[in-house]
This record gives sequence, structure tokens and C-alpha cells, in this order.
Amino acid sequence: MVNVALQVRLEAKPGKEKELEEFLRAQLSYALGEPETTAWFAVKFDNRTFGIFDAFPDESGRQAHLEGEIAKALGNRAGELLAKPLAIEKLDILAAKLPGNGEVPDSLG
Repeated sequence: MVNVALQVRLEAKPGKEKELEEFLRAQLSYALGEPETTAWFAVKFDNRTFGIFDAFPDESGRQAHLEGEIAKALGNRAGELLAKPLAIEKLDILAAKLPGNGEVPDSLG
């Protein structure tokens, strides 16, 4: 079950688009090592705009992720790769469909 999430928007500096894309792909290994990160996605919106979406069972999992290796690596490379400061949004999950989760919440009948 997931209850909270993060959405991060990243805009690459001109000429750094490929590097940012490769950087995001490389972060998967860190996400796989985070037991409280239930779902993690690196996405590409357009040629210069990328994002990360991840979901967690609770606030402690979200906080652990914010203090983890992906956040550290992004902080170390942000000035080099990003055109503007990244925008991190904390979200509450209202409903989710995850692999192996065939349960229908009571609120849906």
C-alpha cells in the first residue's frame, strides 16, 4: 500500500539533456535498494524536461528517500545538469493500482 509520494520536475541545461537522462536511468539501482520506496519512476516530458515520481507507504519512507543516495547524487550534480532549481512536491496518494494489489478499497464499494 502507498499513502504518500514525491513528484520532482527537472529541467536540463541546454546541451545537458542526454547527461540528465543517463543520470536518471542510473538512479534505478539506488531506488531498488530502498525498501520503503514502493514505486519509483524516472520520466521524460519533452527534450529538456524530466521528472521523478515515487511512492511510499508512509512519511518515514518518504523522508528516508529524501535523505538517501538519489537525493545526494542529485544535489551533487544539480548545478551542472539543471537549468533551474528542481521542484519537489509532496503528494498524498488517494488511490493506487500496484502489481499484486488486486484489493478494492472499501471506499470504492
